Amino acid sequence: MGLEEYKGVYVYAQQVDNELSGIAFELLGKAKELAADLSTDVTAVLIGSGVKDLSNQLAEYGADKVIVVDDPELKEYRTEPYTHALASVINEYKPEIVLVGATAIGRDLGPRVSARVATGLTADCTVLEIGDFPINPIPNQEQKHNQLLMTRPAFGGNTIATIACPDNRPQMATVRPGVMQKIEPIAGAQAEIIEYNPGFTPDNKYVEILEVVKELSDTVDIMDAKILVSGGRGVGSADNFKILQDLADVIGGTVSCSRAVVDNGWKPKELQVGQTGKTVRPNVYFAIGISGAIQHTAGMEESDIIVAINKDDTAPIFDVADYGIVGDLNKIVPKLTEELKKVVK
Repeated sequence: MGLEEYKGVYVYAQQVDNELSGIAFELLGKAKELAADLSTDVTAVLIGSGVKDLSNQLAEYGADKVIVVDDPELKEYRTEPYTHALASVINEYKPEIVLVGATAIGRDLGPRVSARVATGLTADCTVLEIGDFPINPIPNQEQKHNQLLMTRPAFGGNTIATIACPDNRPQMATVRPGVMQKIEPIAGAQAEIIEYNPGFTPDNKYVEILEVVKELSDTVDIMDAKILVSGGRGVGSADNFKILQDLADVIGGTVSCSRAVVDNGWKPKELQVGQTGKTVRPNVYFAIGISGAIQHTAGMEESDIIVAINKDDTAPIFDVADYGIVGDLNKIVPKLTEELKKVVK
């Protein structure tokens, strides 16, 4: 079968406990852009048990079609039955592009599906666009058009790589939550519903789930925060984060941190921003004592306003900051907090 027979942009619409994950809506937003460039449509693949009623939400966020794979074997996420479900959809309907969220589930599912359907997978993408590959023409080499160009940090975040999959279909990518923007919901939108079931026969590859234990955490999800006060190694110690917390309390913000802070044991992993942490898009992002290595900026550079405070005037963080203050954070932050107390009610 020729590559030209593969059509459409497909999104794995992750759901847990019959509730759609936010990454599904984010991927649909990007899928709409890619589909427009290719003059094709967007299909959401919904896998689970008793999940058909979620289709309307997917339509409101951009899905033209929804393929529903509904079976009792899919009630909870398990690697083998979900891999069988998504790989079967790909083999049956032959999409040109498949997007999967780089969540705990997606990072387990995506690579197995790509291996099952004999194609490549680019993980943790930060940019997706349609273009030519090779990007720059090479003598005596064909330049293929309308390829999915998948950009991601590489070599520990020290460079950016743009990857394509010109000779296999589908073109598959996983995308970290928070990187793409969901569209405004389209009230009353309808999608074509396609019910498909490849059949499920439990065998020794089907893990038996004996118990599901849900962990409750008091940690705020920094991806939902409108204001983040983020500290790096320059804060100096876990105790010194109190001055950042004081600032956050005054302006209604949430404290977050860089990887160095987590590595030092000052803050939990759930608060880490960056390539190996979370991608955030707050209205205001304070980068305090953060140098601004690419690993960190990859996770926060899309913030609406970035305020950097650092004693090193050559720190890379100032290259992405809208406002910069050079000086000792131990003096600047408390003064800033006191001044804000006068104006914030």
